[in-house]
Amino acid sequence: MLGKTAGGLYWMFRFLERAENTARLIEAGFRIALTRSSDAESEWQSVIITSAVQPQYDARYDGYDSTRVTDFLLRDPDNPGSVLSVMKMARDNARLVRTALTTEVWSAVNETWMLFCDLLREPVPETELPHVLATIRQQSALVRGALHGTMLRNDIFDFCRLGTFIERTDSTARIIDVKYYALLPAPTFVGSRIDNVQWETLLRSVSGHRSFRWAEDGEFNAPNIARFLILDRRMPRSLSFSVAQIVDNLSYIAEEYGTRMPCHDLADDLRARLKDRDIASIFEEGLHEFISSILQDTARLGLQIEEDYRFNR
Repeated sequence: MLGKTAGGLYWMFRFLERAENTARLIEAGFRIALTRSSDAESEWQSVIITSAVQPQYDARYDGYDSTRVTDFLLRDPDNPGSVLSVMKMARDNARLVRTALTTEVWSAVNETWMLFCDLLREPVPETELPHVLATIRQQSALVRGALHGTMLRNDIFDFCRLGTFIERTDSTARIIDVKYYALLPAPTFVGSRIDNVQWETLLRSVSGHRSFRWAEDGEFNAPNIARFLILDRRMPRSLSFSVAQIVDNLSYIAEEYGTRMPCHDLADDLRARLKDRDIASIFEEGLHEFISSILQDTARLGLQIEEDYRFNR
């Protein structure tokens, strides 16, 4: 496959996943801010920090509140990471590789772009925010459904899935990192009722609340939820699940092309960092330090994939 086509598929699905994940991050911030009404500004600041757009935001605004942060992350055309911006890039990449996509996948992406243009034409009132965020998630699921239901399981499919899971690994790690940076007003609240409620809120932001109840016998607390989001390979947004999918899809590509690339070794190393770990050792290492290293390794893996397969962004 030409690097231009492979890169278009990969980035199309990275951008689609990023749009959904930005919506999930906003939802986490919105829910947590409701439990911290006395210090909501610091929570919205943490959402901007975790979105990796603080310099762009600070150049435009003084202070952090729900109205400005959500508008910047959802619809600001000058923010390359806004939902509207990344959805446009997803659609542009889909158009570039349209001949590699089924009609159903192309139609789902194009219709999602048109819906988002209409949905985000005006600033979103706070009362409408839950509905708008749910619609973004639903449209992302629609595109994934079209991909799974109509595409051949070949290198085209594998590059699409690589984009999804590189982005998802990064996003889940960032959402967990929100907890480290901003959830608790003081260390004395660790393990308290408000601490556990906020961790439960993070579960809801990755659609993992009911799955956690099915999978875990323990209560909603930091160690149990962190273990679920980091180590449980049954959870489709956990770090372990996402990294395992990256390794699998890279192995399918290696088998089809008959060669291994340096990115395969990096992916294996990343999976080894999560394999046979327990949450106690991760907390002992430091949750923030562990997550930061996962983010760095994921970024390095993404760059290596681009280099190995000669992506033309």
